[in-house]
Amino acid sequence: MPSPPASALSAAEQSGAQSLAADLQRVFGARLESLIAYGMGGEIRDDEPLHTLALVERLTFDDLAALAPHADRWHRIGMAVPLLLTTEEFLRSLDVFPLEYGEIIARHVLVWGRNPFADARVAESDLRRGCELQAKSHLIHLRESYLENAANPRQIARLVAASAPQFRVVLTNITQLAGGARSIAYSDDELAEITERNIGVPAALVREVLGSRAGATAIADPTALLSRYIAASERVWDYVDSWRRG
Repeated sequence: MPSPPASALSAAEQSGAQSLAADLQRVFGARLESLIAYGMGGEIRDDEPLHTLALVERLTFDDLAALAPHADRWHRIGMAVPLLLTTEEFLRSLDVFPLEYGEIIARHVLVWGRNPFADARVAESDLRRGCELQAKSHLIHLRESYLENAANPRQIARLVAASAPQFRVVLTNITQLAGGARSIAYSDDELAEITERNIGVPAALVREVLGSRAGATAIADPTALLSRYIAASERVWDYVDSWRRG
């Protein structure tokens, strides 16, 4: 699956990433195998720091101690502290973090070294399990938050709006499980239509929830919307829980 081009990074991000690569090379030398940037996702990141993954042959506490003094400067130049793993650790934990690592594999920019993902694949069974955990956690969050805010319609509206980005993530990951391309950034309308077709959740409801991000207080009857939203989330969880079983 192709990764975003280097142009997905701004000039400042490219400069910061190269500076980080130089720091890592000084510490790891030939043990540094790859440095990639991830988390672009086609969306505006504003002041969000650039996230990177450094894969090395071997990692020791002395390496961490040598890198620690650079952390403040990395933050100043817009870089998050890199995720440091050995290549073996990354490949062996694909089953533990299938959604998180799958996202890195799908959308990344190679900053330095070799392509570490040429043979990396997330197994469908691991992806399904990750989607189920995500969908169930989202459903539980909605139920608990309603109990805490049931008497305050304004808070219910804020709950719907605040949870909408995670709902989008859940639906996007399930779309990949059902055969969709992870490298595609679906619009709200596209994701709504796919969800209705695959899961049976009304597209109009998906649009209403995802659209609530723009202004929670504009929801006419937030409690009624949340009721339908929770029912939809139950259906989403049931869909992924029953995926190709039996």
